[in-house]
Amino acid sequence: MSKNFKLKPEEIKQLIAPMGGCLATDKITVDGLAVDYMYREDAHNELDSGWRFFSGTEDQAYVDDPANTSVYDVNTIANYDKAIIPYLDLPVGAELERVRGTDEFNVLAG
Repeated sequence: MSKNFKLKPEEIKQLIAPMGGCLATDKITVDGLAVDYMYREDAHNELDSGWRFFSGTEDQAYVDDPANTSVYDVNTIANYDKAIIPYLDLPVGAELERVRGTDEFNVLAG
């Protein structure tokens, strides 16, 4: 089944320096919800930035279904939610949650 992404390829602009891939759920890329929770883990390979992005509305069953999450360039997710950009240089172990109703994130770890 093909996904109907909220942003079309021609709408994706280069907002950040290349930093590799990430995981993000369809709640962000298909439904167009903001990133409300993000964390950075050890990279799985040389192309992986380690960043993982969630809308905060996903339940465990949703996250457990691999069809709901895909690999993207981090720049793509920055186009969906520019508020993540100031935090992308945080190290492995960083865990952030959006301050409700703002473009700010609380750093929970890292």
